[in-house]
Amino acid sequence: MSASRMGSVIAAGGRTSAAVTQDLQKDVAKSTPKPMLDLKPPRATRDFYPEDMALRTWLFNHWRDTAALHGFEEYDAPVLESEELFIRKAGEDVSQQLYNLEDRSGRRLSLRPEMTPSLARMVLAKRNGLALPLKWFSIPQCWRYERATRGRRREHYQWNLDVWGVDGLQVEAELLSAAITFMKAVGLTSAEVGVKISTRAVLAELLPRLGVPPERFASTCVLVDKLDKLPEDQIVEALTEAGMTAENSKTLLEALDIRSFDALQELMGADSPAVQELETLFDLAKAYGYEDWLVLDLSVVRGLAYYTGVVFEGFDRSGELRAIFGGGRYNKLLSTFGGDDLPAAGFGFGDAVIVELLKNHALLPSLSASPAQIVVFPMQEELRSTAVQVASSLRAAGSRVDLTLEPKKTKWLFKHADRLEASHVVIIGTSEFEQGNVRIKRLSDGEQQDVPIAELTKWALALNEAPKK
Repeated sequence: MSASRMGSVIAAGGRTSAAVTQDLQKDVAKSTPKPMLDLKPPRATRDFYPEDMALRTWLFNHWRDTAALHGFEEYDAPVLESEELFIRKAGEDVSQQLYNLEDRSGRRLSLRPEMTPSLARMVLAKRNGLALPLKWFSIPQCWRYERATRGRRREHYQWNLDVWGVDGLQVEAELLSAAITFMKAVGLTSAEVGVKISTRAVLAELLPRLGVPPERFASTCVLVDKLDKLPEDQIVEALTEAGMTAENSKTLLEALDIRSFDALQELMGADSPAVQELETLFDLAKAYGYEDWLVLDLSVVRGLAYYTGVVFEGFDRSGELRAIFGGGRYNKLLSTFGGDDLPAAGFGFGDAVIVELLKNHALLPSLSASPAQIVVFPMQEELRSTAVQVASSLRAAGSRVDLTLEPKKTKWLFKHADRLEASHVVIIGTSEFEQGNVRIKRLSDGEQQDVPIAELTKWALALNEAPKK
């Protein structure tokens, strides 16, 4: 019934039941066209179509393989956490970038912007039952409401490696080994990617000499982390507000430009613990064989307030992309959550930026999203039960099989198999079936053979064991 017709009935004063009225309203709703749904995902997020998933799986497999090579175990945690877990770390930009919500019980929650606080919560929960050292990794999806740029989105996946319970620089050296091993595995070299190395111990020694009180140390580190994002005059102004004179602010900026150990020793003194720490790490890098990837860069402090020692950041030597990965030492994180501190270090490596870097250097793999190597096709619907049995026996032998689910012509079959990049089609026809056979066609050269249904498992096992060309 049209809207005008329903209005006429009501206007006429006719008595109608509630059920009739509801039916009339449903009729009107059905006849009213609905606006087209916005088909884009939320801003700065992504859909993963099969070809995108193939690339993501390839990347994640490389991450998992590298972690396994270095003896790390995989863990995971909820993407939804207590908001308090992330806002306790005062002085960080992250707390301004949270995706917050409140559940029906009034609990304040947040989508995780990073994995380290969740990891800290897990360690605290079972600390007395965990055998140290912990070498754990994860590939979490993280969410931050920030300005999207190339290689940086509001949601991304991040490869996290962390070691807990060891306070020596051998931990940082091992973490860097994992990051560089991965990059080599995907074809990158030290000519394309470098790793900036510093330690917050430099600022811990230097800032008191420049008039910065201890309570302003963390906030000053955050300012230093923004050196490449803000004009120098704004940084100087902010440092002056933090307790420095304008002259001392310029002295600090000059110190952060140091790129050689000779200049660093001249500034800090050869017996400086910070200098010795950095020299030890570079010596370890030489033993590992990746010292050509490392660059001394004192301006790297990392923005997160919980870092306490060595910090590092992978960078694109061409300068086109922002930080590729980053991490460092964070020995005092657990006390932020009310626990006793435990030595820890780790890094995070985002998926979006590494894909952009691989694109730049033409290193993205040629991947197939093919779900099947064999397509099973019944010529007539009365042969479908046989096709089901054939598909099941092939799958039991370890073959990836696509069973056609509706009547189709033979011409469609071969187009479909070509789209799937299948290697064979198995055709169940009436004449072959009557002889107890199926016809198998190899698509690479068109060769055909009739194989007894009872011997299909044997055929499939031989196919799966044959060397791939």
